[in-house]
Amino acid sequence: MDEKTMVSDTLAGINGELVRYGEMIPQTENKELKQTLKQIRNQCEMSQEEIYQIARSKQYYVPAAKATAEEIAHVKSILTMG
Repeated sequence: MDEKTMVSDTLAGINGELVRYGEMIPQTENKELKQTLKQIRNQCEMSQEEIYQIARSKQYYVPAAKATAEEIAHVKSILTMG
């Protein structure tokens, strides 16, 4: 397995973990457990950022183009309907 694949797989794994923490934290009633899960999630986010920076520096990851003003206005209009 090459480095680019390993970095990509690592980012995908971390993203999956963050989704699971996002689901678990609000469902946890035990305050100590909730705090521990939040700390683990925060560490996970820091790891994600570090791997993301490595991926960008090696051009393994190229972010999507920035949204245009029209695209932003369209999304805002959809989200504020109702």
